[in-house]
Amino acid sequence: MRSHLLNDTTTEHYRRSVTEGVERVAAKLAATDRPFTGVTADDLAPRIDAIDLDRPLGDTTAVLDELEDVYLRDAVYFHHPRYLAHLNCPVVIPAVLGEAVLSAVNSSLDTWDQSAGGTLIERKLVDWTAARIGLGPAADGVFTSGGTQSNLQALLLAREETKTQDLGRLRVFASEVSHFSVQKSAKLLGLGPDAVVVIPVDHDKRMQTVALAHELERCAEAGLIPMAVVATAGTTDFGSIDPLPEIAGLCEQYGAWMHVDAAYGCGLLASLKYRHRIDGIERADSVTVDYHKSFFQPVSSSAVLVRDAATLRHATYHAEYLNPRRMVTERIPNQVDKSLQTTRRFDALKLWMTLRVMGADGIGALFDEVCDLAAEGWKLLAADPRFDVVVEPSLSTLVFRYVPAAVTDPAEIDRANLYARKALFASGDAAVAGTKVSGRHYLKFTLLNPETTTADITAVLDLIAGHAEQYLGESLDRAC
Repeated sequence: MRSHLLNDTTTEHYRRSVTEGVERVAAKLAATDRPFTGVTADDLAPRIDAIDLDRPLGDTTAVLDELEDVYLRDAVYFHHPRYLAHLNCPVVIPAVLGEAVLSAVNSSLDTWDQSAGGTLIERKLVDWTAARIGLGPAADGVFTSGGTQSNLQALLLAREETKTQDLGRLRVFASEVSHFSVQKSAKLLGLGPDAVVVIPVDHDKRMQTVALAHELERCAEAGLIPMAVVATAGTTDFGSIDPLPEIAGLCEQYGAWMHVDAAYGCGLLASLKYRHRIDGIERADSVTVDYHKSFFQPVSSSAVLVRDAATLRHATYHAEYLNPRRMVTERIPNQVDKSLQTTRRFDALKLWMTLRVMGADGIGALFDEVCDLAAEGWKLLAADPRFDVVVEPSLSTLVFRYVPAAVTDPAEIDRANLYARKALFASGDAAVAGTKVSGRHYLKFTLLNPETTTADITAVLDLIAGHAEQYLGESLDRAC
């Protein structure tokens, strides 16, 4: 079994195995003509259940053959131009190369003596991102597993900066369309059930700053502590961007920590055309970025950035076996001093490889393409009497629903849209997401693939309308 350990004596085995796997995936990508096969859990589960994990196949080719049957054939392929559902992007090749390198070397980014150059590369990327945001010379940060962890850490720092032990007095303000991780983080941080104050949004799904000011004033009058305001630069459902300059002003006025959840909108940091849409982000105390959303990186690649590096001390714990206090005075750069995680992958390498091959402008140009595509898609939807579209996009998301001319019952229209989404996914022809707007079911395009065209959008809209009409026809038949 030692022949399977990657070391100096097994490099040829490593080369052959990885090459065979890469060729298998490349062939699959080349032959994929739709984002999904339509397989159901009931169909797939028996195949996986039948595998006896205590009886290894012992051969890479045989295992890849089996993997084709239980995974590769039926995987959801985000690179396909008609995958239009969630915040999953196609990935760039330099980042995939970085993934292969980091997995083989297997550095752990918690301490210098486990990563060496990896630590410095991550720090360089943190500094680069903080400079793109405009956080100033005292900024710092650390890579995380994703936006949820980044938001949690940011709110942990905000909680500690209040310097109060009375957690019941703390309040966090976020819009009604902010990410659910704000609520989850409040619970994990021991805040009370009323800790998160939900602020209404305007017609464009942006936080209403007048309402925020009102709630901050109420908080002060009640003797409560405004722990943080979470502004969103790219909401999950709508891609909407909260009015960051106005929110920053209110945070300064009331002494609240300003956190910007830019997990989605961080692509604008590299944009050649739309960077101004996140003006004001430079005034944040902390920022979440998900490179695996709008920088075209493989999952996971995320970071939390802070204006004042000193605030990261709230995540620091010294263990004698790992990062004893003496290492601070010896200026040994241990990233675990800043992180909620201990063992941590060298995910920063993927972004490093991307920037060194493509450059920031290359990334920004790709993100600009999908933003432009969303603008064209909005025009198509606004002009199509079959659909109701919610807001003009700030990023690359479109929320809409099919509205038949002959049906007026909102509940029946809901069911038609739900059916259309499910039928479309089952067919494998395309994948779209869904959400609710004012209690009604809507569909969602999240456009993150520059290969997607307006012709793809038109074709998928026609498929949706066809499935919805089929459902309504069958519903009418049943009623008769």
